[in-house]
Amino acid sequence: MAISDCCHQAMWMTNLFREIGFHVLPITICGDNQGSIFIGSNPVQEKWTKHIDICYHYIRECIEDNKVSVVFVPGNDNPADMFTKNLDRLKFVKFREQLGLTFGPTKNA
Repeated sequence: MAISDCCHQAMWMTNLFREIGFHVLPITICGDNQGSIFIGSNPVQEKWTKHIDICYHYIRECIEDNKVSVVFVPGNDNPADMFTKNLDRLKFVKFREQLGLTFGPTKNA
């Protein structure tokens, strides 16, 4: 469900950028759950997936249309943890660099 919701947000941003004239490449979505990646990438209907609401299968359509790609990121190496968990300094610095976040110049008051 989280990957599908992420896909909805990514498509909204993609459409916004296209409307204002930017060319947008396919977006890569990282997930740490191999089961959800498999369900999103394979149009197979299994007995244990029939309870998933059809709106959460939107990601399949986006993958087939080459709008997004979904890749696996191990839980310990997931840079999104920076936004959702308290991290030690080493992981914080590592994820900050992976995301390309930098500190801007400070203004002296």
